[in-house]
Amino acid sequence: MKTIRVASVQFEHVAGDKKTNLTKIEHFVKQAAGQGVELIIFPECCITGYLFLRKLTRDELLALAEPVFEGPSSQALMALAKEHQMTLGAGLVEIADDGTMYNTYVVAMPNGEFQRHRKIHCFISEHLSCGGEFTVFDTPHDCRVAVLTCYDNNIGENVRIAALNGADILLAPHQTGGCSTPSPHCMGVIEKSLWDNRKTNPQAIEAELKGPKGRQWLLTWLPARAHDNGLFLIFSNGVGVDGDEIRTGNAMILDPYGRILAETWKADDDMIVTDLNAALRDNCTGVRWIKTRRPELYGPLTVPTGLEEDIRRVRFSHEI
Repeated sequence: MKTIRVASVQFEHVAGDKKTNLTKIEHFVKQAAGQGVELIIFPECCITGYLFLRKLTRDELLALAEPVFEGPSSQALMALAKEHQMTLGAGLVEIADDGTMYNTYVVAMPNGEFQRHRKIHCFISEHLSCGGEFTVFDTPHDCRVAVLTCYDNNIGENVRIAALNGADILLAPHQTGGCSTPSPHCMGVIEKSLWDNRKTNPQAIEAELKGPKGRQWLLTWLPARAHDNGLFLIFSNGVGVDGDEIRTGNAMILDPYGRILAETWKADDDMIVTDLNAALRDNCTGVRWIKTRRPELYGPLTVPTGLEEDIRRVRFSHEI
């Protein structure tokens, strides 16, 4: 890995309006190019919109879905990647050749190559299938990258597998925070009036974004994913109205020690930029710990306990 300048974007998408959302992406890519950014990521399903997907029929989802990589949104991302010599990722609803649909994160690289990650733990719609592969790949920037989408990052084994596959950087696109959840001490709904009044009373909404419904919840687990696996972690999230919820933003970039290199809690679209110093991974805690693993003891990790449930059948409506 070499030192690389990266960016993470949070923005409020418009449900079902791919043209408007792609225009926002283009705006931030151009802004990032002016700052020498080589890798930029955008939120989960930010091209299509997210929470409204749960209410769409199969036919309505089919009308929204696109092939990856030959579809118009993928091609728009590739055009930006080549024009600005930048790797960029954004999420949408994919339709595969066999008609299966996925919550997919598309990565376009300036050398003309694509990668995609089909969300492993997908449950926003019964009509979307879960992916069954990990996504780790080399980039033209002399770094190896993994992608895990939102809930995928909640499962520690997924991040460890990304690290074992040689990832230097984990891309973590989300639509989270401000969620209705059955957990009594985890997140919670934010009043829409606070978002609507963000210009006149920014302190009120920022307190929610920084509090237990947003940043505080993220900091209970996100730094551990970076630290324990010796990875740089780029967290991108929606912000603002998403269906009947308010996403909490908090775009954040962490180093392999779980320290925050850059972040925002702005109640608006925003971008953060920082350099990932490759030397920080040299002999960092997580890298050392991985070297001292004892895989011969870990057989129980692959044995079902009987407690497992299909994520699509669990009675959660939203990300937790």
